[in-house]
Amino acid sequence: MASWKDVEEQAPELAARARRLFDAHMHKTIATLRADGSPRISGIEAQFEAGELTFGSMPASRKGADLRRDPRFALHSTSTDPPEGAPADWEGDAKIAGRAVPTGPLIGEAEGDAFRADVTEVVVTCLNEAADRLVVEFWREGSGVRRVERE
Repeated sequence: MASWKDVEEQAPELAARARRLFDAHMHKTIATLRADGSPRISGIEAQFEAGELTFGSMPASRKGADLRRDPRFALHSTSTDPPEGAPADWEGDAKIAGRAVPTGPLIGEAEGDAFRADVTEVVVTCLNEAADRLVVEFWREGSGVRRVERE
């Protein structure tokens, strides 16, 4: 599994764009798996600290229970609408998938569980300069960076 630092070393430009999109807003969305395998979407805050992507859950939260039972997750940055009249200026959005690794209790004012991410995929989606194609750039562990354009 890759740490965030590994992603930054293997795909520096994509990692920088993804981090900028994640850091632009406090609130993100995380998808976890319920006990029956169905998806659960929850709000979350996540941080990049010392080469790691970290996040937490409140005591007895369903998202924390989901991650302890099945560590797979998908994290999505906040997505904004393209600027009026200038769709090519849309910064896009980012997604990170992987496995949550418990690192102990949250430290500080909040109580709950702390996790770090073992990253398996990073995706940044935006528009091309002409704003007539969707550009999807992604990194997958062991595969490097790829770029796809779609109409």
